Formats: sequence, C-alpha cells, structure tokens
Amino acid sequence: MSVVATDRAAGLTALRERLQNDLSLLELPGKAWMPPRAANGERVHDIVIVGGGMCGLVAHFALQCGGMRNVRIFDRNPEGREGPWITYARMETLRSPKQLAGPAFGIGALTFRAWFTAQFGEAAWDALDKIPRPMWMDYLRWYRKVLGIPVENEVEVASILPEGDYLRLALSGSGAKEASILARKVIMATGREGTGTPNIPSFVDGLPKSCWAHSSEDIDFSALKGKRVLVIGVGASAVDNSAEALEAGAAEVRHLIRRKEMPTINKMMGIGSFGFLSGFPELPDEWRWRFMHYSFVTQTPSPRGSTLRVSRHKNAYFHFGKAIGRVERSGGELLIETSDGSRLATDFLILGTGFMVDPLARSEMPGYAGEILLWKDRYTPPEDTQNRELANFPYLDADFAFQERTPGNAPWLKHIHCFNYGATASLGKVSGDIPGISEGAQWLARGLAARFYAEDVAIHWQGMLDYDKPELLGDEWTASEIEETTDGGALQAAGKGG
Repeated sequence: MSVVATDRAAGLTALRERLQNDLSLLELPGKAWMPPRAANGERVHDIVIVGGGMCGLVAHFALQCGGMRNVRIFDRNPEGREGPWITYARMETLRSPKQLAGPAFGIGALTFRAWFTAQFGEAAWDALDKIPRPMWMDYLRWYRKVLGIPVENEVEVASILPEGDYLRLALSGSGAKEASILARKVIMATGREGTGTPNIPSFVDGLPKSCWAHSSEDIDFSALKGKRVLVIGVGASAVDNSAEALEAGAAEVRHLIRRKEMPTINKMMGIGSFGFLSGFPELPDEWRWRFMHYSFVTQTPSPRGSTLRVSRHKNAYFHFGKAIGRVERSGGELLIETSDGSRLATDFLILGTGFMVDPLARSEMPGYAGEILLWKDRYTPPEDTQNRELANFPYLDADFAFQERTPGNAPWLKHIHCFNYGATASLGKVSGDIPGISEGAQWLARGLAARFYAEDVAIHWQGMLDYDKPELLGDEWTASEIEETTDGGALQAAGKGG
C-alpha cells in the first residue's frame, strides 16, 4: 500500500472513531421501544425499506436513531451500484454545492466534507469546485459501511399486498433469503422513478429498440462512434447523455427542444431556505400547487458545466421550438418531422424526457394502485395553471403515507410511505434532493414513530402499569412524628400557617 493510501486509510479510521464518539455523546442509536409482533408463528417486520440508495440509507439511519430496530432494507442492484450515481447518471459533477450536509442527519462526522477532508485535507477541499459524481457514490458506500446499514442487495420487491393487519411482500432475485415476508409498514425509497416510470413518448411506438434509448437506460455509447445522434430535450439528463455521445465520437449530436428558449434560472434554488423547507407542507393546496407548477413550467436548467461540456464540441447543435411531430424508420435511418415542418435524419435517438409520476405503472401494488389518492382528486387548479403531470402526483399524508381515493377501499395504503420523488408535490423536495434529505428522513421517522405508538398504545399503557423498578429503595429517609406540647402549642403553630 502506498504512503498516500495509508494516510487516507488512517484519516478514515480517525473519522470513524470521531463518529462513534459523537454518536455515543448523543446516545444514538436510540433506545429500542417497539414490542415485537408475530402472525401465525411468522415474524412481522416493523418496517421494510425498498431501496438502498441515498434515500434508503438516511431513512434507515433515522429509524435507528429513533429506536426503531426491526427493519429490513432491500435493493435490487448489486452492492455498490445502488441509485443512479454510477448507472444512468452521466454528469461529471453534482449540481448541489459541495458544502451541503446531505444525508448527514445533523452529525458533522457524517458529512461529505468530513469524509473528503479526512482523506485529502482542507487545502484539497478549498480547491474543490463541485463534487465529482463517482466520488459521491464512494461517499455513500462509506456512509453505509461506517453506520453498518445492512442493505440486502439483489433483492426485488415484486409485490406488496395486504394480509390481515399487515403487508405481504413477495421477494425475488439472487439475494432473496425468503420468498415473502410480513411487514407493518413499507417505505418506498425508490428514487426518481419511485412512483412512476420513465417517460416514453408515443412517437417511438413501433420503432426497433435498437435505434432508441431513454436516458435512464444502459447505453453503449461506444457504438455511437461516427453516428448521427438526436437527443430529445435539454434538461440535465438530456445534456449529460449528449456529452457522453460526443465524447464517444458521435459524428453529430442534435438537441430537439420544444421550448423557444433555453431555461437558464433554477427558480427553486432562489427560494431555498429552512422556512420554505419547513413551511411548504403546511401551505394550502393552492399555494403548494402554485409553487410546483411554476417550477415545472420554468424548468430547472442543466448545470452550466454540463452545458459547456456539450457546446464546446463543434458538432453539437441546439434546435429550439422543434417539438417532435413524427418519427419513422427508412433505409436504416430515422426520419424526423418536427411540429413546424422541419425534417432531418439521424441514426440513433436518445430520449432525455425524464420520468412521469404514475402510480398505476408501479408493479409493486397490483390491483390497487388506482386507489391511491392523487392531487387531481383533491384540487382543481385555475385554468391557467392546469398541469397533467403535477395532477398525477400522489396526495400524501404528513408522514409520506399514501391515502385512499375512496375511503374504505384500500385502508392498507396508509401503511405504505412514499419517500421518493413522488412526495414532491405534497411535501416539497425532502425525499430525493441532497439539500433537504435529512429533514425529510427526520419527518419520516417521527411520523412512523407516532403511528406505531398510537397503534400500540394499549401495550405501552400496560407497560406503564407493569413497570415496577423503584427509584427509591426505602433507606433514603426516616419517617418523623409530630410531637405535641401539653398546651397545644404545636397545633397552634401549625394553625398559624393555614
């Protein structure tokens, strides 16, 4: 091992010791307090977290801090490949400022900065502009390891179905130890597509899959060398995929963009504050809708560095006001006609069209996903702020729980908590984005603890009645008697104080 590697290892060892001391001083994880449950001899898990990426990890830590220990956490991906960071995310650096605490949950030794400086020093931190994307994944791997979070990888939760008072989760995948398990609550920490699916426009219907891909898919960019590539959209994922194609040697990359102009201002960043984070869930529906609708229509721009990564190539083109009208395949190429009548040809199409929120698309909730209460079921916006995408977001309770569209049809929905992008319209950006993820995890843990306590209140009451550990042993005092004088002076003195 090199001297540099040894120094880095020593730095991380010291940081681990610092973290353990901090946790000890804070008495974390918290005291276990939940009574165990079983059903017909089968263990009932209090909570199952679906997803072992950033959201799942910080949710698990928050639950542990709150003394909720009977928890399982699954991820369908191999260990170290959870989340988008080294799979379909293709930006060079994160958008978020490097100093944000992220999933540290209020503990300095858990921050990215502490992890980075433990290995590379303060001078390197000062010189760092933005966090390189693969390095963020390295940090999350360390976070999982140092906290001992027992993610069970290569486990797919195939379905979640009600069974009596509980939820039955069917498991599959090479990492699954059981065919199914029971749980009281489920947390869907499933990221950007957690309450929906990739947005696939209808104009690719009928096209061979060999000639198009969504930006979230595994794309062989080396196969695009010398090819013409067309990218739909100009959001962050579209631009990042465009850059990958250009750097792989594509002959040309053209962006087709519906908008007349490039989005340049991140409106949400301009109002980010503790007040907005805390206050958004308490706002009336009309205000929450207004904020989110405006954010959607103005669109979050691609980061400056990502955009320059594309535009520095002379064979990169941005075509505005060009919505797709029709696509057809002819002679081995794709012929594109835009809404204004323009025509062009390409060899490969990349859809930078993001994700759509659509609970009906989630296979984990077969037969009852349509019972989830959506925003369109609760709120009718003014005509000038109609938004079909926003209308399909689930209308969540304060603890991220789904609610029923029709009372009594699916009461078990309140036991499934949407700790992913689908929570944005109801609770704000606290279940996926780095700036608010720790606050969201704290809300989630407190909400679950409150529900559990209410459900088990009779048990906790009985525990109070049964508690018999004395604080005093009987040898701490001596009983005294009042001595009366013959003339009743003691009684008279006592009476004066009345």
